[in-house]
Amino acid sequence: MKHKVIYDTDPGIDDAMALVFEALHPDIELLGVTSVFGNAAIETTTRNALYLTSRFAPGVPVARGAAGPLGGNAPTPLPAIHGDDGLGNIEPHLPDGCRADERAASRFIVDTVKAHPGEVTLIAVGPMTNLALALDEEPALASLVKQVIVMGGAFGIGGVMGNVTPAAEANMHGDAQAADRVFGAGWPIVIVGLDVTQRTVMSTDYLAHLRDTGGEPGRFVWDISRHYEVFHRASEGVAGIYVHDALAVAYLLAPQYFQTRNGPVRVLTEGIAAGHTIQKPEGMPVPAPDWDARPACTVCVDVDSDAVLALYRRTLCPI
Repeated sequence: MKHKVIYDTDPGIDDAMALVFEALHPDIELLGVTSVFGNAAIETTTRNALYLTSRFAPGVPVARGAAGPLGGNAPTPLPAIHGDDGLGNIEPHLPDGCRADERAASRFIVDTVKAHPGEVTLIAVGPMTNLALALDEEPALASLVKQVIVMGGAFGIGGVMGNVTPAAEANMHGDAQAADRVFGAGWPIVIVGLDVTQRTVMSTDYLAHLRDTGGEPGRFVWDISRHYEVFHRASEGVAGIYVHDALAVAYLLAPQYFQTRNGPVRVLTEGIAAGHTIQKPEGMPVPAPDWDARPACTVCVDVDSDAVLALYRRTLCPI
């Protein structure tokens, strides 16, 4: 049976790489893509989502989502990371007649989940504003979703901290209030954070192999990753790129490649550490009322990076 997926995303180079992964993998049925602000403004991320689906997942609907967080303003996009167009400056052009669904992303999520109760996985790889709004629209939503897989956060495993502040990962920082709401909603939720994504690197040689053997999708991944790799070399000294959003897809397909830890998670919503994610691991004896009344979340603490990279490569280069 295929995994039914709604992909909530702010494309974004790594978001696009994950969408290609979802579109090509035979075990995933992509029910829809919902856009959100984040790596670029909502107009750009929605345009990019439409472009990506038209090219790699034709017929999959795209619904435009939130332009900013539940409180405050959207963060200023950083073209040095994802380019002026959000896709590494490849200058994507939409085909004629390519338009978003008439429904807002939150409504699309509610309607689609209710049409497939107990079957839909939400893969959320941007700020989680759309999910929080969907919970507000339909209080029973959490009981109808199969699971939620989030790319975001950092829990200090192996010394990994934030990537936009010393305390916060970008998606959590983008809408900390929404993230804290989503992590407390009571649905089955898995958090794939920087603790594992920064252990998984697509090297230049790996990306070149995708280019040379992965057909059009492989060449596309190579093209958009050129700008991204320049950023990684300059900022992190990485000879390649971190694999962020595609790891959320990999968890859906192969959870056995990950080690996890359970326990409630809180997200700090204000102050200089806004967006910081903190888990109280199950079995920790210290009373913590702000955590103890909350449902457990599953946090990824380790990953078989070689296995994940092989899975991505097999999906794009099946021969």
